[in-house]
Amino acid sequence: MTGTVRIAGSDGMIRRGPESIRILASTRKAELKEEHGIRKPLPPERYVDFRDGEVKPGDPTEDRAFNAEMRWEAMAGEDYLTPVGSFFVRSHAATPSIDAAEWTLRVEGPGVEWTLELGYEDLSRMPSVSITRALECAGNGRAFFEELQGGKVEGTPWRLGAVGVAEWTGVPLKEVLERAGLKDTASEVMLESLDAARMRRPLPVEKAMEDGTLLAFGMNGEALVPDHGFPVRAVVSGWAAVASVKWLGRIYVSETPLSSPWNTDKYVMTGGELGARREPVKERGVKSALELRWPARISRGKNTIHGRSWSGHGVIARVEYSVDGGTWREARIFGPNVSGAWAQWSFEWDATPGEHEVRVKATDDLGNMQPDTMPWNELGYLYDGVVGHPISVG
Repeated sequence: MTGTVRIAGSDGMIRRGPESIRILASTRKAELKEEHGIRKPLPPERYVDFRDGEVKPGDPTEDRAFNAEMRWEAMAGEDYLTPVGSFFVRSHAATPSIDAAEWTLRVEGPGVEWTLELGYEDLSRMPSVSITRALECAGNGRAFFEELQGGKVEGTPWRLGAVGVAEWTGVPLKEVLERAGLKDTASEVMLESLDAARMRRPLPVEKAMEDGTLLAFGMNGEALVPDHGFPVRAVVSGWAAVASVKWLGRIYVSETPLSSPWNTDKYVMTGGELGARREPVKERGVKSALELRWPARISRGKNTIHGRSWSGHGVIARVEYSVDGGTWREARIFGPNVSGAWAQWSFEWDATPGEHEVRVKATDDLGNMQPDTMPWNELGYLYDGVVGHPISVG
C-alpha cells in the first residue's frame, strides 16, 4: 500500500515543521488542459464503475458518470489505510486539470478583516499536520433503502464501498482563517470548488476552526491525485464527505447563515419521518463492512473473516457478528483504531455448505451503536443499519 501508517495517539494526528513535507507544484502539473471524467484507472477487480451505461444530460443520475465505488474485497490483505488505487471517487463534475503553479486560494467575505490570497507554494510552506481520517459519501449504503425497505430513492446505488481511510497532510483551516483576520462576528465558512459544478458547501465557523478540519494537499504520503482534489481539498473530520470539498479555489466567510444547492436541495435529510423538513447532512454514524465480495463465495470449514467498522464520533470499542440470525458474538479488534477513522477486526467461522448470511454491528467508545435499520429518507442518505452479507459456502 502507499505510505506508512504513523499514528500518534487516538486522534491520529502528526504535527510537522514547515520543511518536513514539501509537495512541489511540479509533482502534479496537468498533462492536458481539457477536463476528463475520472482520471485514474478503475480496474474492475477494485471498483464498481458507475460510468457504465447510458447517462443523458438532465437525468437525475447524470453525475453517476463521475462516481466509482471501492469493492470491499480489494481491502483484503491491505494495511490500515486505503490505497489511492482503491479509494472511492465521488464528484459532481468531471475532474478538472489544474496547474498548481497557477492555482490560487482566495479567502474573503465580511467575516474576515481582509482578503487573503495563497498560492500552492505559500500553503505548502506553512506548518502542516497529518491526520488519519475516514471520508464517506453521505449516500453510502443507499442501495439498501430499496433492497431491504422497498423505498425508491434517487442517486447512485452505493452499497458500502463509498468510504475510505487515508492519512491527509495539510494546513488546518483555522490557521488560514486567522491569517485573514477572522472576526468574532464570523458565522459560516463557504468552501467552493474549481470544477465545472462550482460545488460549494458552508460550514459553521466552529467546525471550520476544529483541529480536524484541514486544507489538505497530501494523501498517504504523496501529493493528492487529480480525482481526489489536487491541488488542495478540504478534509472535515466526522462529517459526510460532501463537506470535504475538492479542488478548492475560494473560501467565503460570512456573518450570517449561508446556503447553496448542496445544503438546501441536495445533501439534506427529508421525507419519511422527517416530513417536509430539509435538514443538511452533517455527522456520520456507525457502520461496518466485510472484506468480501457481494455476494461472497468461500470454502467449507474454518475461515477467518475480516472486516472494518467506523464511526463519525469516536473510536470503535466493540464489534459483534451473527451468522444466520444466531447468537451475537464478539469479533477481535486489532491494529490501529483511530477516532474518526476505522478499526479492523476478524472472527473465525467453521462454515458449513449452503447459503448463509453474516451480520455485523459495531459500537464506539461514546456508546453510539450501529442500528438494526434506518428510517427511510427520500434522498437515501446515511444508511447505517446492519445489513446481512450473503455468503455461499461450497
